[in-house]
Amino acid sequence: MEKKLFLLDAYALVFRAYYALIRSPRITSKNKNTNAQFGFTNTLVELINKQKPSHMAVCFDTHALTERHTDFADYKANRQETPEDILIAVPDIKRIIKGFNIPVIESDGYEADDIIGTLSRQAAAQGYDVFMVTPDKDYGQLVSDKIKIYKPGYQGGDVEIMGPEEVCAKWNIKDVSQVIDVLGLMGDAVDNIPGIAGVGEKTAAKLLAEYETLENVVANAENIKGALGRKVQEGKEMAILSKKLATIITTVPVAFHEEDFLVKDWNNEALKEIFGELEFRTLAKRLLGEESGEAAPASAAKTQAGKGVQIDLFGNVIGGGDITEAEGEEPSPEVSTLKTIRDTQPDYKAVVGEAAIRELVDALLPVTEVCFDTETTNIDANLAELVGMSFSVKAGTGYYIPCPADRGETKKILDLLAPLFEDEQKLWIGQNLKYDLLVLKWYGVEPKGNIFDTMLAHYVIEPDGKRSMDQLSARYLGYEPIHIEELIGKKGKTQGTMRDVEIDKIKDYATEDADITFQLKEVFQPMLEKRQVQKVFEEVENPLVRVLTDMEFEGVRIDEEFLKNYSKELEKDAAEAEKNVFESAGVRFNLASPKQLGEILFERLKLDSSARKTKTGQYQTGEDVLLKLAAKGHAIADQIIAFRELTKLRSTYVDALPQLINPKTGRVHTTYGQAVAVTGRLASNNPNLQNIPVRTERGKEIRKAFIPRDERHILLSADYSQIELRIVAAMSGDANMVNAFKQGTDIHTATASKVFNVEMDAVTKEMRYKSKSVNFGIIYGQGAFGLADNLGISRTEAKGIIDSYKKEFSGIQRYMDDTINFAREHGYVQTLMGRKRWLKDINSSNFTVRGFAERNAINSPIQGTAADMIKLAMQKVAAAMKKAGFKSRMILQVHDELIFDALKEEVQELKPLVIENMQAALPLPFEVPVIAECGEGSNWLEAH
Repeated sequence: MEKKLFLLDAYALVFRAYYALIRSPRITSKNKNTNAQFGFTNTLVELINKQKPSHMAVCFDTHALTERHTDFADYKANRQETPEDILIAVPDIKRIIKGFNIPVIESDGYEADDIIGTLSRQAAAQGYDVFMVTPDKDYGQLVSDKIKIYKPGYQGGDVEIMGPEEVCAKWNIKDVSQVIDVLGLMGDAVDNIPGIAGVGEKTAAKLLAEYETLENVVANAENIKGALGRKVQEGKEMAILSKKLATIITTVPVAFHEEDFLVKDWNNEALKEIFGELEFRTLAKRLLGEESGEAAPASAAKTQAGKGVQIDLFGNVIGGGDITEAEGEEPSPEVSTLKTIRDTQPDYKAVVGEAAIRELVDALLPVTEVCFDTETTNIDANLAELVGMSFSVKAGTGYYIPCPADRGETKKILDLLAPLFEDEQKLWIGQNLKYDLLVLKWYGVEPKGNIFDTMLAHYVIEPDGKRSMDQLSARYLGYEPIHIEELIGKKGKTQGTMRDVEIDKIKDYATEDADITFQLKEVFQPMLEKRQVQKVFEEVENPLVRVLTDMEFEGVRIDEEFLKNYSKELEKDAAEAEKNVFESAGVRFNLASPKQLGEILFERLKLDSSARKTKTGQYQTGEDVLLKLAAKGHAIADQIIAFRELTKLRSTYVDALPQLINPKTGRVHTTYGQAVAVTGRLASNNPNLQNIPVRTERGKEIRKAFIPRDERHILLSADYSQIELRIVAAMSGDANMVNAFKQGTDIHTATASKVFNVEMDAVTKEMRYKSKSVNFGIIYGQGAFGLADNLGISRTEAKGIIDSYKKEFSGIQRYMDDTINFAREHGYVQTLMGRKRWLKDINSSNFTVRGFAERNAINSPIQGTAADMIKLAMQKVAAAMKKAGFKSRMILQVHDELIFDALKEEVQELKPLVIENMQAALPLPFEVPVIAECGEGSNWLEAH
């Protein structure tokens, strides 16, 4: 057996896991944040499965003071408070570790790195290859041929394994023993080890190259010339102490007995229990096998409902970093307590034949609330065929009507149901009802009456949550629905469709969906009132469903010939940009390889002697790095930026859009996500319209591909003017900003006039640009560092601009302070329409966690109010167009913009109607004017 010992630095990995998911926290039904537990478990499982260790242990610090604290009272004194969620998580994590039958090692008076150092040396002496699992650079002092640092991948990065060669290269030293000399000289801000004031990593390496050890450096202080020599003389005592503080102890009273560290079979019962408590339902099933059942994807019709992520043109998740398949799971009650259809024995009936359908219609006509669901052949409603419909009006009961493949026969069934669908007194309940309404619309059926979408109800109740029907059922009803894979098989080429399923099976599956959704409505109705969010549900979200249904049905025409030609143009220009890069570099290389690019820029061309590296040891070559190089006059950086833009535009948009054309309509039909962004903003998928680039001329060209449906139509674009800043003025009541908008002056010029204390006509282009950055940045938590970086100015100048801004626009600072105080007191912030954002970390003692919540507190009401306004505008515009009998259609929504396929003879009447209704959608406080502007053209770019 290969002797491989993995020793994990628990707290380093726990903190890492927690912060990796801080922007999308995992919250259980009991309001417990499980970021740390979830992330740590995934790291542990990945190590076990991929690295196949023969032996393993996890090492923890304890709360007891160590000798380092005795030597230096301020040791680690600058560390901020541990987030409360991590303190709560540690006992859970220890239970998880023990569930995997892995030993937990800790010893009072010693830190985890001391324990790992001791065990590493003992195990290496017994012939083991030891891997210290940690992101902590200090472990470099322990590395040998048998002992290595193992840094797990982070935010999508690769694993990094560091032996003596890699450690020496990182620190620019000759021997790993010099790591503690470097730390002694330069100190360690993380642990508050002081080192010598004014000595950094490069200076420390330079000194050690000449004198080899810290002791020799100190002994030769008088021989070191200039200011550096004085610094060494003044700081020599602190340097010697710092080296001791940085030295990992390898004599801790722990022993490596190989039988105790052997990787064993897991304790499945213990893991099942803790995973149940933490609501790691999917993770439990994935790790513990058949005993926990199969995975539980949502039904085909509901798969896209409420995933809580942004997606690219093809529906792929954008960003996400270190995400595994389990991260998409939703909190639910303990795995072992979920009821199933076998426990409840519901009364579900199949309704087949004209007589039975008429009987059902007669029975449902007097009922005012009906839950309705469709079963189809495709998750794309614009391509789907009806397989069946289910109805429920009472918990535990329901009816299923199968629909044949013959479209004419299905239309006859829908005609029999017409009295139900035409009843204006009906309340139609559903989960992601837009999908079902769109499927029916393709059959010429549009149910009258009001609707109640349970997905949207949950969205306004808890905007941070995930909300597929299966997830909501598990969480709020303690019920596990039948999984679609039981009917049509697992995802892949062999997966069938609902058309292939026998009626007895599909009856239970489909009717159960309607039954569960009916029950969820009963749960959510009082919650809407309790959380006081019924206004935003009833006035903003619920009525928008029908508007979006109509827009998705219409779609937009795409100019394929333009895209084909533009693709060739981009390919040619990208090849030219690549050629320029190679000429500037003096060598050909793989421009798509960040590793090779970094070596060219910083080793061959030496463009930045202080170039930073990634966690994996590669040079950073992101856009921010390239922009800074370009600002310094390095032409190759501009050429690389151009190449990247051209290739991305071509692959992500120009070549992708034609593949999304619906074969039935010849148009592209985006799918709008109402319940995705926590701020209330609409998302879109296939294609993701929100991500179509607009900042560069090349990017803007893509809008030329969106064209009117025929020669009789023209595209009309209506856009809000600076709506978020107008909302800032209205919500803050700042007199200067309110007056600027009322007077119709350019807000950025007005800001510059105040900030730089000059007359309006004396404002320069540069002043306006800087003020624009402050206007958009300060309300989102941008400080002097961020502004300086953004504008390429000094931090001192940036601070001066911000201080002047806060003085001249004191109402905005007051709004920010008041909003944070409100959030601290009430636990949420809200928009003008009452959309709430819950902020559980607003009172955290950890300033990083608290700061994240404070930034959300400030910007959520602003972004959310803008989202509410455009959603209300869409409703008002759609209603006004319908009332006026227009044949023109609203077809797209992107950010603060609405796009219309307008009949040319209706344009002059349509323009003022659109502008009037957009401006009147949500009046702002302090009478801050809302301005909408309209344009027209033969394509979207021209209209915008």
